[in-house]
Amino acid sequence: MNADPPAFLKSQEEQAMPQAMMRTATVEVVHVTIACGRPFEAVRDALVKDVPALDPQLRKLLTSANTAEIEKRRATGPKLWLFETRDHGALVAAEGHAKKAIQFEIGNPLTAERMTRHRLAAGLYAPLRIVLYENEQGRAVFEYDLPSSLFRQFGNDEVAKTGRELDEELEQVLMAAAG
Repeated sequence: MNADPPAFLKSQEEQAMPQAMMRTATVEVVHVTIACGRPFEAVRDALVKDVPALDPQLRKLLTSANTAEIEKRRATGPKLWLFETRDHGALVAAEGHAKKAIQFEIGNPLTAERMTRHRLAAGLYAPLRIVLYENEQGRAVFEYDLPSSLFRQFGNDEVAKTGRELDEELEQVLMAAAG
């Protein structure tokens, strides 16, 4: 039987550390579906054209704390960046049912920093996830959770405000790609 060591063998930090605790909360999320007006490939290509690949220099910029350059990039750079794509359609190919479906991670590290400085947990949703797939009728469809509804749970006005800005920025780029 493995018993905990006696208190006198534990460090002060271990003795003062409270036990782990878990809290759960129900969060209301607004889900958005956009039925696109053009084929899957055209929508995908338009989105990738309009949302540039993440600039690796942004990370260095943030970690160097060059506030003047950060503000300049916020004002002049793209509102959204493409962090990563995942081919979810290929995942079902093992069953012989390959589909057209891509998950996009889209956001902006400079925007994420504006939220996480107030609530680090907001990083859970930065970057945002969007899925584009071709439905059974052959129509391209975007689906995502409205950023403001995700960020509202953190109870911070600045985080909520940034979430509302992301609502608009994301809608604008997705609707343009949707045709």
